[in-house]
Amino acid sequence: MITVNALSKHSGVSAHTVRYYSRIGLLNPRRDPKNGYRVFKPTDLERLRFIRSAQHLGFTLNEIFEILAISEQGHPPCQRVRNILSQRISENQRKIEELVCLQARMEKTLALWRHLPDDVSGNNGVCRLIDSASEALRTESYEMIEEGRYV
Repeated sequence: MITVNALSKHSGVSAHTVRYYSRIGLLNPRRDPKNGYRVFKPTDLERLRFIRSAQHLGFTLNEIFEILAISEQGHPPCQRVRNILSQRISENQRKIEELVCLQARMEKTLALWRHLPDDVSGNNGVCRLIDSASEALRTESYEMIEEGRYV
């Protein structure tokens, strides 16, 4: 019998995580009739390691549920795993591109702001710097549209 604390210790995850995974059904311990404690099988340790490995690759808990369900139905989930990871790679690439654009915009804006005084004479009376950035961004957006880079 493996307790929550023992499973936690052997897997390197917190007892809270083990309890959470049990509560949501990723782990299915039985209850010890003597004391009501959750008890796990040795295979639960491997399952927990699988869950953590999948998370480290970017799989969500819902996706892990799906993968485990496919496997438990006697089917290999490998094609679904490939599809999810391929989709995640595409999503990450898009996010990286967005972050690169944001970084460039921030750097360009900060360079513009270095020459502007600190005052509150903006359109809304809060900060002129942000108003000046809004104007620069509108100009940049029009340029991107004309160049076909803006979607």
